[in-house]
Amino acid sequence: MTLRHAVLGLLADSPGSGYDLLKRFQTAMANVWSATQSQLYGELGKLEKAELIKVSAEGPRGRKEYSITDTGRTELQTWLLDPGPSPVPRSETLLRVYFLGEVSPAQARDYVARHGESAARLAEHLESLEASIDWDDADSSRYGRLVLEWGKRYAAMEQEWATWATERIRTTRG
Repeated sequence: MTLRHAVLGLLADSPGSGYDLLKRFQTAMANVWSATQSQLYGELGKLEKAELIKVSAEGPRGRKEYSITDTGRTELQTWLLDPGPSPVPRSETLLRVYFLGEVSPAQARDYVARHGESAARLAEHLESLEASIDWDDADSSRYGRLVLEWGKRYAAMEQEWATWATERIRTTRG
């Protein structure tokens, strides 16, 4: 259901075509939620059929601009304020770490260190992203900054954890 709500949220901010929304996903939402072109256009069709969005303008070559309906805005607000069930934790990285005893300690340390390097690259990317955005007083800037800060702190935590974990992996078996 989250793609549905991401699209509704983007349209609540401002109307747009499928192409416009795809570009917003690739820029503003890239570090939060991704969507392929086929997923996005499929979701637009479902949302229109459910009367959560409507075609607000049509342009050349079949271009359709969508806007959120009152029903769609209510759906979005309900989703935003409902805590929902606690998510089931799933992490492929931590699953791999759990089974690192199956490889040599050197390989295990290398895996964890690479994870830390990946987190460092993410932190650098988020820093450059933050510097490249023309922040203003709009809700998308205000709350976008909160999301970006979460990403920066999460990347820093992963880097710190990887350093700690790498130091604790034994150098010999037994």
